[in-house]
Amino acid sequence: MGRSKNDVWVGLFVMLGLAALVFLALQSANLLSLSWQSTYRVTAHFDNIGGLKPKAAVKSAGVVVGRVASIGFDDERFQAQVALDMDTRYKFPSDSSLKILTSGLLGEQYVGIEAGASDTNLKAGDNVSNTQSAVVLENLISQFLYNSAASGSSSEAGGKPAPGKGK
Repeated sequence: MGRSKNDVWVGLFVMLGLAALVFLALQSANLLSLSWQSTYRVTAHFDNIGGLKPKAAVKSAGVVVGRVASIGFDDERFQAQVALDMDTRYKFPSDSSLKILTSGLLGEQYVGIEAGASDTNLKAGDNVSNTQSAVVLENLISQFLYNSAASGSSSEAGGKPAPGKGK
């Protein structure tokens, strides 16, 4: 009788540990966010969102002030439409600007918000028009390579002999 009672307690402890591990895994991967704060939704349009994902953080001065609710494509503007759920305790002026930023060199992407100077605040349903798209690392590398190749060919065309072919 005592052995089966211990088995129940060990089983319960193991189940509780597994539930805690699943909770921590989902929380660290931003797949689960438990927030009882009320929010208001604003939208923004970006030319390129890079690797931004739903549930990504919205940060101001390094503090998480909201989350990306959804990402879609606007067929009329041919831009990405991003819906943001902002915590109601944080009020931002209506002329605030949004940028898609990256944590570190190759880290996850998030939306950064810089406060404007307007007297009116953002409210539910507003559209933020002042946006800056994500910087895509592949585009920067290809632009650098293209510029260096173009400058290399223009210096050869300037009358200098190619290396190893001069007199």
